[in-house]
Amino acid sequence: MTDLFALAMPWWEFVLRAGVVYFVLLAMVRLSGKRAVGQYTPFDLILVVLLGNAVQNSLLGKDVSLFGGLLLAATLIGLNWLVGLLSSRSQRMDRLFAGVPVLLARDGEVYRQVLQRENISEADFEEAMREADCERVDEIRIALLETNGRISIIKR
Repeated sequence: MTDLFALAMPWWEFVLRAGVVYFVLLAMVRLSGKRAVGQYTPFDLILVVLLGNAVQNSLLGKDVSLFGGLLLAATLIGLNWLVGLLSSRSQRMDRLFAGVPVLLARDGEVYRQVLQRENISEADFEEAMREADCERVDEIRIALLETNGRISIIKR
């Protein structure tokens, strides 16, 4: 019962560990591409669960206390709030954290190399066309991969 409230390391080390893990994971997710974030598949859900398990020891170290876990949770939520605040106040920070939209097609020409680079399958692009009520590629004025992973298509 005494381990429940006794921290195995100083409180600031929890905050430091949470900050490092948060920003390293944020960078990894940004580098993995917009589609990985925008549309969760069962594989993505498994990845999120495994990532949580993988970084658990990086966050907790040898600590098993209730307070340590709560401090980590509060730090991660606080960092997430801070990133949101910075993104909403600064375009530069928003571009850093969320990225910028990527042009996938313009005036009926689909940029296949960009689709490949962004890991977008033909089926996903065609689905986005159907959602935009676009029957043929030549009806596309512009198609963008948004920062949230969705494909936006504007018809001519």
